[in-house]
Amino acid sequence: MRRHGDSYWHLHRAVVRDDENFNHSTIRHWLQESKAPRSVASLEVLARIERRYRLPTGYFKGKLPHQTRSASGHILDDIGSAERRRLAWHLPDDFNTRPRDEQEEILEWVRRVIISGSTDYRRFQAAAMKQRYAIRFPGITYGQSEVANDSSRDRRGGYEDDGASFTDPDLMSGVIDAPPVLAMEMAELIRFKTATLTAFGLQRNGVWGEETASQKVEHLGLMFGALAAHPRGPVRGYGVPPQHLTFGLLIFPSIWDWYVQWRERRRGFYTAWEVDMLRISLALTRKETGWLRQHPHLATRVHPIEGLVSQRDIDRTCVDWDDACDIYFKHAASRVKEIQRVARIHRDPFEPIMPVLEADSPVGEYRKITEEILRLMPDERRYPRYAAEATRSFLMLRFGLHLGLRQKNLRQLMVCERGRLPRSERQLADMKRGELRWSERDNGWEVLIPSVAFKNANSSYFGSKPFRLILPNLGGLYDYIEAYIDRHRRVLLGGATDPGTFFIKTVKTNSKDASYDQTTFYEAWRLTIQRYGIYNPYTGRGAIPGLLPHGPHNVRDVLATHILKQTGSYEQASYAIQDTPDMVAQHYGRFLPQDKAALAARILNQVWEAA
Repeated sequence: MRRHGDSYWHLHRAVVRDDENFNHSTIRHWLQESKAPRSVASLEVLARIERRYRLPTGYFKGKLPHQTRSASGHILDDIGSAERRRLAWHLPDDFNTRPRDEQEEILEWVRRVIISGSTDYRRFQAAAMKQRYAIRFPGITYGQSEVANDSSRDRRGGYEDDGASFTDPDLMSGVIDAPPVLAMEMAELIRFKTATLTAFGLQRNGVWGEETASQKVEHLGLMFGALAAHPRGPVRGYGVPPQHLTFGLLIFPSIWDWYVQWRERRRGFYTAWEVDMLRISLALTRKETGWLRQHPHLATRVHPIEGLVSQRDIDRTCVDWDDACDIYFKHAASRVKEIQRVARIHRDPFEPIMPVLEADSPVGEYRKITEEILRLMPDERRYPRYAAEATRSFLMLRFGLHLGLRQKNLRQLMVCERGRLPRSERQLADMKRGELRWSERDNGWEVLIPSVAFKNANSSYFGSKPFRLILPNLGGLYDYIEAYIDRHRRVLLGGATDPGTFFIKTVKTNSKDASYDQTTFYEAWRLTIQRYGIYNPYTGRGAIPGLLPHGPHNVRDVLATHILKQTGSYEQASYAIQDTPDMVAQHYGRFLPQDKAALAARILNQVWEAA
């Protein structure tokens, strides 16, 4: 303006039309840095100023102190406020001036690719979310164990899921609380499988941890819910009166056959879920150690179910409970083999990150997301909370790439500030959590996690030894860790009680708990990918074309695949994700065949290079 001799009055007259309601004082506020352009109208005026001064497109916008802030003022009259907020971040600044068909194209792309993710499983999940049918056990909770429906958690072909749970209170009408008898039976089962010592007179094989117990409560609740759902409703259940539901039903082959076939009709094919459920039933009816096998009195609670269980079946079961368990065990073992032959993977866990896994350097490709976060980092002096959230997103991804931890271990990681006394290994083992602390011996930030904190604590990988890793001070990682601990965590806490974990939520007026749980941590990671990871051709933001929304577990896929591509070694890949070579070969071998020839050629070609 000085170079062109413009005052803000003169500039206002030059770039704002007479029919536009744009106050000249707005430009004065921009000059004084008391306000920054944010609305669609302001960004349009900013673009006109660029053209007036013959500057490159986006010259001024690139200097905004908060580039990740969504623009306001998009014309989305027929869209609700909640969805409008989600869409705004991903719409171009000139959205309002584009043709109607182009606007529809942009909205469709954003909804399909960024908001929902365009996989077959996501589409099935969206439809299934509208049909709630589970039995809920409110007195039995393990973390995020509130039962939802079959789309809230799906097995990844037998491997671990992120545990993403999408709950909408408006869709909970089909979920009912368990009747007292069924709730009591579930409580007895959980107590049997989780107690430190087995109750006198009972035998068991193996103990369920917290996550396993949560999953079993949920899965069995889904089965009982399907039996109780109305046969003419959207779920098309069997219509068993809830007061007639009992674990005694689970030794009748007809009950299980109806359930697995009902699931097959819903999806269109069998999956590993049905196999897992039948294996639960096998464990419950196994000789000597099965919980159902050791509770013959459950037969007296069974009522006839037309078409499934007759009074004659019940009488025969009451006379010889062991024989009924033997008959069911043989039947279920056969069903497992039959379903395994035809089971398909409904949700390909690698699909959302396929552009990363197919790259020559998967870790290098995924690292682009962290660089995009830094490129768009807000000015901490003017926007401390947004800067804190961006730093947290950056550290989530960096820690994931360096540590290869499961979601639970990453989210529950404690923090010890530099200069303070860290927790002992025994304290951490009692908490079943790890800790980030400063190591004077190695002069670096150390992550120490006792083996008991891991899902596969008994794996040969650990050998009863803790996981210990010194984080590398690469790409300014230590600077961001120390800034996060010293300043950003305090901003995110906002005066709330500090849970002591490294990663904490932004505490707002409607929530005072700063701890992440399974669902909120997944959503935080997914939001980071939506904003910084997925390349948006309409806004130019985002790091990787073709990427889809995903959760923290996928970063383990990135690490394992990267090492396989570089070394061809299942053993070395297993080191990166704290697992065994067999497990890596089983789940990641599909990414190696096309690289085997190249790996062999690289070694052979060294002979010619030496010559």
